[in-house]
Amino acid sequence: MTISASPNPKIEQQGVVNPTFWNGKRVFLTGHTGFKGGWLSLWLASMGAKVTGYALAPNATPNFFEVAKIAADLEQSHLADIREFAKLKRAIADAQPEILIHMAAQPLVRYSYDNPIETYATNVMGTVNVLESIRTLDCLRAAVIVTTDKCYENKEWAWGYRENEPMGGHDPYSSSKGCAELVTSAYRQSYFPPEKYSKHKVAIASARAGNVIGGGDWSVDRLIPDAIKAFEAKENLMIRNPLATRPWQHVLEPLSGYLVLAQALYEEGARFDGGWNFGPLDENARSVQETINLLIKNWGSAVSWVQDQDEQPHEAHLLKLDCSKARQHLGWVPRLSLEQAIESITQWHHAYQQQSDMRETSLRQIARYQNLRNFN
Repeated sequence: MTISASPNPKIEQQGVVNPTFWNGKRVFLTGHTGFKGGWLSLWLASMGAKVTGYALAPNATPNFFEVAKIAADLEQSHLADIREFAKLKRAIADAQPEILIHMAAQPLVRYSYDNPIETYATNVMGTVNVLESIRTLDCLRAAVIVTTDKCYENKEWAWGYRENEPMGGHDPYSSSKGCAELVTSAYRQSYFPPEKYSKHKVAIASARAGNVIGGGDWSVDRLIPDAIKAFEAKENLMIRNPLATRPWQHVLEPLSGYLVLAQALYEEGARFDGGWNFGPLDENARSVQETINLLIKNWGSAVSWVQDQDEQPHEAHLLKLDCSKARQHLGWVPRLSLEQAIESITQWHHAYQQQSDMRETSLRQIARYQNLRNFN
């Protein structure tokens, strides 16, 4: 922990994404073809950032990256694997980024049970490759390494996990993300120590978010995408754990946190090193059952769900984040209720069904989030 006792008043009072800051900034973003990465690419480009993306090709059809025409706004779009160190290092060096945001990952718990080697290779060694690629990069000033709320050792307790809680992980995915946090900490202490910031000029932080939802997510084995697919096909949705509680948040919430954190790292340096939680409001930590019933209410047609009775691999039942640190030191607070998040998802997918311009639809949602305290 490197934050001083007196938070920066300018950052604390603002706590929002500053478009002027991002205009012209060179940003290297891994995972740009994914759901979260696509939204972040679009947001950054809309503010005038010069974004170079590095990721595998989109793994779903349709997908947000193509539907929202993200590639047209990027400086470069590398379709490659972060496990290929030499190629990744060359791409980062060529881009000469001032800011790096690492989001590329194998993001699925159930997939990790069937593919543990791929999960660890991507999430752990992929993070090593990113950090090793920037170790001797003179141009870089800030790096945000994105992990997950599942990096914590989950004790199924009712209060939120704080940034100083132990890393853990019951399943390969969660464990791999805990490992990625340890890798990030080791690289920071070994090569970018805060006490020597005046020499290396690089500030590195990790960011942990909850269960992210939003328009344009067609990923497999995720609750909201599975629900929308079932509703569009007029089929019953199969739910594995209806009583499991998750910290649901609209995709723009954690992305705003990553951007605010990157701004602070760039402007204030090593004072903002370390881990940061960007979770939803406490009241948005709700059961799967309640969340789906809310989506059904907004969807506007006769749809329903049934519980899957098959035996399921272990998944956490209760998980919350404590975001006091981000609130106090970055001035960042979540803005949207779960009801507002679900409403925006429904509006996005109804617009897609009506063959609207989804790039413009998405930009309007970003503008509304950025300029208003709430969706109205």
